[in-house]
Amino acid sequence: MSAVRRAVEFLVTRVLRSRLGIALGLAVVVFGVIGAARLVSGPGDPTDGLSNRPSRPITTVAPTAGDDGAFSTGAPPSPVTRPGEPTPQETAERFVAAWLGRPGVTADQWQEGLRPLSTPALTEKLAGADPSGVPASRVAGEATLQPRTENFVEVLVPLDTGRLRLELVAPDGRWLVDAVDWEQQ
Repeated sequence: MSAVRRAVEFLVTRVLRSRLGIALGLAVVVFGVIGAARLVSGPGDPTDGLSNRPSRPITTVAPTAGDDGAFSTGAPPSPVTRPGEPTPQETAERFVAAWLGRPGVTADQWQEGLRPLSTPALTEKLAGADPSGVPASRVAGEATLQPRTENFVEVLVPLDTGRLRLELVAPDGRWLVDAVDWEQQ
């Protein structure tokens, strides 16, 4: 028996009947198909594909369109107040005075004092709040106004035990407190 005949017999009877043999056979077929396809297609164009970089930067904004940054370098616009209405500073001071309350005030009286100075959304959030849970008793310094837009400002008020941050909005020129945040010291 010749060596070639023994090798073919070994392949047919043992190797191709195992899982490893079948996997090797499939790999040979796959690589054969890929190699034949490359031979038939000929040399590729080196400029095709995703690996080439563009010759100049890709932009989505016209270079002459001005500042496209997220942060403004100019001064924020001044808050706009409807004539006869309190300024954001005055609204914040009145809200803080009502928020701190006075001794013996009931929860209903406390909420009634906040209602004309609050947005409906904030009034709803404060519906179950109790004035005894207010963590401060007095203002400890001057309030700081930080305008963001013409109808949105933040006011930081230092209190005896922390700092109160108020967000005021004025969609129609009348300033109302929309959010209250307490930062303990």
